[in-house]
Amino acid sequence: MSLLAFGLNHRRAPISVLERAALDEGSLSRIIAAASASPDITEHLVVATCNRTEVYAEVSAFHGAVADLTEALTSATEITHDDLKAHLDLHYGDAAVAHVFNVAAGLDSMAVGEAQILGQLRDALGRGQSDGHVGSKLNSLVQQALRTGKRVHSETAIDEVSRSLVGAGLDAAEQHVGPLADVHVLVVGAGAMSALAATSSIRRGVAELTVVNRTHERGAALAERLGGRARPTHELAEALAEADVVISCTGSTGLAIALPDAADAQVARAGRRQAYIDLALPHDVAHEVADLSGVTRLGLAELGDLLGTAGAVPEVEQARQIVGDAVTKHLGQRAASIAGPTVRALRSAAQQVVERELERLGQRTPDMADGDRAEVELAVHRIVEKLLHAPTVRAKELAIDGRFGEYEDALHQLFDLHAEGGAR
Repeated sequence: MSLLAFGLNHRRAPISVLERAALDEGSLSRIIAAASASPDITEHLVVATCNRTEVYAEVSAFHGAVADLTEALTSATEITHDDLKAHLDLHYGDAAVAHVFNVAAGLDSMAVGEAQILGQLRDALGRGQSDGHVGSKLNSLVQQALRTGKRVHSETAIDEVSRSLVGAGLDAAEQHVGPLADVHVLVVGAGAMSALAATSSIRRGVAELTVVNRTHERGAALAERLGGRARPTHELAEALAEADVVISCTGSTGLAIALPDAADAQVARAGRRQAYIDLALPHDVAHEVADLSGVTRLGLAELGDLLGTAGAVPEVEQARQIVGDAVTKHLGQRAASIAGPTVRALRSAAQQVVERELERLGQRTPDMADGDRAEVELAVHRIVEKLLHAPTVRAKELAIDGRFGEYEDALHQLFDLHAEGGAR
């Protein structure tokens, strides 16, 4: 059994492809159902964020699992086989383990070091556990990855040196519309990313904050907590006209702000400069809004370009060292758990042979001095340990590489082993 990390993320796929692969509740359920039906997948969870759609799975056969997941993703979304093949990010064995740890630590995020992925990964794990699709191996992997991600944030200064998507957007917006202290910010949405955007705006000292959300009560709660104000969705046009910076992340499948909406807002503003920061996937703000006079639009692709050099700092290297050590430790534990039963059976069988032969020796040499007998027993045990050392180490190495199956069968055939101890 080996780990497979399969899917699309911002490193390999353009935003246009990620948008077509974005999962709503229906497509997410279809992928989960397809993975559950695969005979080659024993455990799995799906991680769907604004810059990745990935499946982490324990698989018994690589090619069969990849074929099933390819069919699942293409049939449940608008992604084509050709686009998936061109942009697929696939990791297997220890590389897949390292990928999950890097994701949890924020080292594989568009905004290096962002902490939101911890909650998203935790939610995916919780869903997989509730649905019964996550077993002991995936649970152990993700739990350790989450703990490592927390360590990265508590033991390094990565939070201080890595700019978030929101921070990058606000920096760019400030260059376009002027000092944030004079700016009115409108946040469309009230989910986790929208709350982060609103909080970051207040911390940056914006002059005024307005929140518009489909569920007015939730938007009002966010606005009240931050000292802003909330408006209902039917007042979105007026809110757009008042806002110098609009940050949108609604999670809806259609546009939240179409071209006519932004155009009408510009007319009402008499052409005063305006910036749109679109954090949604699929996008909330029509791409054509960027063509309006006096308007700039920053989507995930543009923000990703702004954050392209965020990883080249010492604090990130320190985080990578923490992750590397944690991955090595987990791979050792994983190898021990996979190879353990066979290794224990092999050692138990050897111990039984040693005990029987020493008993026979004792019967044949009743007059042997106690000191000599102890030396003989010690020598026998040393010989057995030396003989078992190489196959034990090799078993763990092959378990890490995902190639333990044939070796395990060979050991059972050669030594006639029970699963958990001794020879038959």
